[in-house]
Amino acid sequence: MRLKDKVAWITGAGNGIGRATALRFAQEGARLVAADVDGEAAQETVAMIQEAGGEAVSVAGSVTSRDDVQRMVQTALDSFGRLDILINNAGINRDGLAVKVKDDEVKYMGDDRWDPVLEVNLKGTFLCAQAAAVPMIRQRSGRIVNTSSIGALGNIGQANYAASKAGVIGLTRTLALEWARYNITVNCVAPGATRTRMTAGIPEKVMQVLLGKIPLGRLAEPEEIAAAHLFLASDDAIYVTGQVLFVDGGISVGV
Repeated sequence: MRLKDKVAWITGAGNGIGRATALRFAQEGARLVAADVDGEAAQETVAMIQEAGGEAVSVAGSVTSRDDVQRMVQTALDSFGRLDILINNAGINRDGLAVKVKDDEVKYMGDDRWDPVLEVNLKGTFLCAQAAAVPMIRQRSGRIVNTSSIGALGNIGQANYAASKAGVIGLTRTLALEWARYNITVNCVAPGATRTRMTAGIPEKVMQVLLGKIPLGRLAEPEEIAAAHLFLASDDAIYVTGQVLFVDGGISVGV
């Protein structure tokens, strides 16, 4: 097992990619802290892990709250005595044009769309990485995997999301440089369109256009993103840091 006796903290573990990653890590021998703003969803993930014979605890909280984030880390330390891996998976989107002009009226993307996306996707990633680094520095080892997106390359209607995910890439590279001396690797997975709640509401016509842009011709499954997380969190990637791994069916090749 590639993560035997490792302790992994996964944010956004209540569904989608986060849940798939938690289940895969448990299969590989990791002990899990499943965190999610939806506490019941996190508990469901933990129940699935325990039913399969794994070890896991859940924590409800927001990655935008420093107090909640500290509580997540403390839960890992209290439950398992250490923290080896952080998967920074929590994220949201609130799409809309940066400027919309209709009938001589000009509407701008407001704080209700901009601030929450930057708070969760970028600030939340920073707060969790910062908190996880403390025990990892003491241990002189750790693996942090952040989540960017194909959207970081730019996408109509996603000025907020693209900015947050491009910021995650810059953050990842900087933290990789700062923490390499402690044997902490910091990398980033950039998924393409994946079969999750975020894509479930895409209209059929829009989905067909999207699929036409993906060389492999389909959405990713959450388990396929989890496999990338596993690689970067394992010793197979011990000499990989500061990198962005696009898992997007080839769509970024032509961008």
